[in-house]
Amino acid sequence: MTETNSDVPGLLASLRAARVVPVVRTRNSAHAATAVQWLREAGLTVFEITMTIPDAPALIRELAAEPGVLVGAGTVPDARTAELCLAAGARFIVAPWVDPALAAPCRAARAALLLGAVTPTEVRAALAAGADAVKIFPAASAGGPGHLKALVSVFPHVTFCPTGGVDSGNVAAYIAAGAAFVGMGGNLVDEARIAAGDKATIQAAARAILP
Repeated sequence: MTETNSDVPGLLASLRAARVVPVVRTRNSAHAATAVQWLREAGLTVFEITMTIPDAPALIRELAAEPGVLVGAGTVPDARTAELCLAAGARFIVAPWVDPALAAPCRAARAALLLGAVTPTEVRAALAAGADAVKIFPAASAGGPGHLKALVSVFPHVTFCPTGGVDSGNVAAYIAAGAAFVGMGGNLVDEARIAAGDKATIQAAARAILP
């Protein structure tokens, strides 16, 4: 879906530079806001706010207003939700499945679209549906870096983002296998630690994955 004068190449370059995209998925918006605050203090500037968080578009709007922050929406279920998130300031839309309906709102907003896949057939379907990058999910249970390396051998020009089971110990292996960047969820945004106020552990995990 990338087209002339699009912002997508620059957005993908920013995601590559970040190397790790925190996937913020918590049961309530207060924990999500706390996680983002702590991660920002640790030096992270890119965030995927999932739609499983109550009032997620409101948090996206707050983050999008902050200088130097790149925010996207994750687990986006339909085009209407994508439109709400894009209007709030999301610059990339992520779904862990293939949904062609998400392409049009992303194109209109000059935003990047990441669609999910595991198999070569699904990767082709994601690209045909308008994906600018393909999210390999769940990455760890599908075979980890070895599975990604096999996909890259068939799709050498595809921008891949493995997510699911990524942690500080395997980020380098995923990048070496051909990932452009990775998504990291519970191994970074640990809600139990957030609820307990364990800021030090969360920030140590963040600093461990900084480029």
